[in-house]
Amino acid sequence: MTREELGLDPAELGGSAWEAAITSFFLFFCGAIAPVAPFLFLSGATAVVTSLAASGLALFATGAVITLMTGRGVLFSGTRQLLIGMAAAGVTFGIGRLIGISVG
Repeated sequence: MTREELGLDPAELGGSAWEAAITSFFLFFCGAIAPVAPFLFLSGATAVVTSLAASGLALFATGAVITLMTGRGVLFSGTRQLLIGMAAAGVTFGIGRLIGISVG
């Protein structure tokens, strides 16, 4: 399918499925640490606020690190990443509330 639709030869792409799976697991794990870790040590509103703060800091830091590749300002990229991530979290929370799923 790759060859017919995209004109690519899978043998020339390199890499392995195991390498992709392990890398994907590692990156998802790293991304989940900030929002999940507070719930391992805290409870209630304190855990929620700490999770939001840790997530915000991680999002801003990710955006700031991206400037090493883009050349844009640290404040611009960090803030953009923070706003996009928090907007996604807000939409996800809103959908959960809308369909009646509660956590806690």
